[in-house]
Amino acid sequence: MDMTPFRNILCGLLLLTAFAAEAQEMNARITINSDKIQGTNKQIYSSLQNTLTEFVNSRKWTDATFTANEKIDCTITLIINEHIDTQFKSEIQLQARRPVYNSGYTTNILNIQDRQLDFEYIEYSPLEYTENTLESNLTAAIVYYIYIILGLDFDSFSPKGGTAFFQQAQQIVNLAQSQPAWNGWKAFENDRNRHAIATALTENTADGFRTLWYDYHRKGLDEMAANADRGRTTILEALPALEQLKSARPTSVLLQIFSDAKLDEVIAIYSKANTQEKQNGLKMLTNLYPTASSRLEALNK
Repeated sequence: MDMTPFRNILCGLLLLTAFAAEAQEMNARITINSDKIQGTNKQIYSSLQNTLTEFVNSRKWTDATFTANEKIDCTITLIINEHIDTQFKSEIQLQARRPVYNSGYTTNILNIQDRQLDFEYIEYSPLEYTENTLESNLTAAIVYYIYIILGLDFDSFSPKGGTAFFQQAQQIVNLAQSQPAWNGWKAFENDRNRHAIATALTENTADGFRTLWYDYHRKGLDEMAANADRGRTTILEALPALEQLKSARPTSVLLQIFSDAKLDEVIAIYSKANTQEKQNGLKMLTNLYPTASSRLEALNK
């Protein structure tokens, strides 16, 4: 009996299994917005979009095993403000999400806009990244944010599980600071830039925030499918860690990161609480985010 067809099928199944076990971590949808640029060859933006998509999605960023349905969904929009020859001035918007256990719901883990990203790009040039070597400000920024996303994702599944990724982001900051022409990396340049975020996530005062992040996601949201009241109670009990963070670091960028990703979700969670819990939440959140008073008004209903 000729076993060749069987072997071919078996080999194919083994290859598919290996691919699933070693699937890349990121499922990024990348868009280049060049609406502000007139009278130039738009092909270069398509080329840049394809190059960035290939760079982010085809590379293995961790040693962890990800199956296809465990990939981290994210959207990245690069808004081009100026373009002269090979020089670009831009800003970048990123949103990353993680699924909530046993539900069809996904929750934001990052929702951020970075207004400082100037870079050089030559059409059809590949993007290169080697650990401890940075080729361009664009590559440095993209890899930095991938590690921030990975860190937040891993922190949401295990206590301080993202430490190694935050350290890698910090290493990129350290390397990028040696490039005087690269913007967005310098200490005290901006209290919400890449330096500020990496520093905030790696210093000791972040411990309470990172514990909150784990409790909020793994013990809170992931529990709600089985027991909505227990999951909600865990989240409400964890949130005062934000007050402790504000007391220790009143201008911490982590407070803004939490607000941008989570505030609407937190309001929705409080809306299911009892009257006293709503009032306690309104008082706490108003103190934390006084400029969000119109959004918090929903808790008075």
